[in-house]
Formats: sequence, C-alpha cells, structure tokens
Amino acid sequence: MIDQVLKFLASQMDSYLQQQQNNNSQNVILGNVSQIGTGEDNGSLNNHLIISLVNIEEDRISRPVNNYVRLNQLSTPQVIYRNPPVFLNLEILFTANYSDYPSALLYLSYVIKFFQYKNVFTTLNSPDIPPSVNEIIFDLKTLSLQDLNNLWGILGSKYIPSVMYKARLLSISEDFNEGNAALINEINVNDKTII
Repeated sequence: MIDQVLKFLASQMDSYLQQQQNNNSQNVILGNVSQIGTGEDNGSLNNHLIISLVNIEEDRISRPVNNYVRLNQLSTPQVIYRNPPVFLNLEILFTANYSDYPSALLYLSYVIKFFQYKNVFTTLNSPDIPPSVNEIIFDLKTLSLQDLNNLWGILGSKYIPSVMYKARLLSISEDFNEGNAALINEINVNDKTII
C-alpha cells in the first residue's frame, strides 16, 4: 500500500515536471536519500528529485471504535467481525540532489508549486490513484533548524536542499474476517419473547 502511494506520487510529480520543463526525461525517482554519496546508489540518485519516506505515524483520532461491519443481505442480515482499518500519516522528504545548486532550488520550487496546485488526490481528480486509497491530503511540514539537523544527522548525510510534506489519512486494512454471526432479532427472557 505505502509503496503504491509513493509510486503514484512519483508518477504524478514526474508528469508535472515534464510539462514544466517541456521534456520527457525522468526527473523524479523513489529512493533512499541516506544512500546519497555512499556508493550504494551507483550514482542513480544524482541529478534527480528523490522521494523518500522518513516517518510513519498512526492517526488514532480517525480510527473507528467498532470491530464489526454490518451487512444487510436480502434474507439474513449479518455482522462480520474484523479489526478497524489503521489510518496513517506519512512524512515524505523531497530532496533535490543536483550538482548545480540553482537547479536544486528550481526543482524544490516545482515541488511546492505542484502541491499548491494539487494537494488533495481522490478517485475523482486522479483516476490512476491506487484502488485501495480513497483520498490523500498533502500538507507542507515545516521543520525547525534543530529538527532539520537531527533529520539529516539520522540520514547520515550533509544537508541537501529538501522540503517535507505530510500525506494524511492513508487507510490500511486487511479484509480478513475474524468471524461472522447473524443479527440478534429477539431476546428471550424467562421464556417470554421481547421484540
């Protein structure tokens, strides 16, 4: 699920950049920004806009409390027991890894323009959104200098021009049912029926 969302985002942003730059070259790649300059990337991260997932957090406020789904079938309504979906917020780092510093700043500007133009992705405005995703909302996440220093320290790299966005309300659920039962239509108390 997470991989599909990030691939979808990379594709959308790459299409936008190709229109802005009036070329067909691939500008955006999905990659681990901590591999820049280590030799592990074989130079594939050079001169690209890199999308990296740096944090996942659960949105507990959006989580439903019920662990069942009620199905209304024609003959017998049923209840299916399953755990509620998990709602996630993804913190995504967009890094402009260009040898030419003005180009890096230009591509960061394009990222901000892209999300200013379209920060909500739904099945209506983006037909190629992954089928299990209803909506993704992107918000700019501003980091303090201390947080930025900590982030790049964890990534093990020197600072490269970058911007972070939070993708909200990504829902993950497994369609595995723990059990099912018929709905209770009547209760018998002391051999008397209560309806």
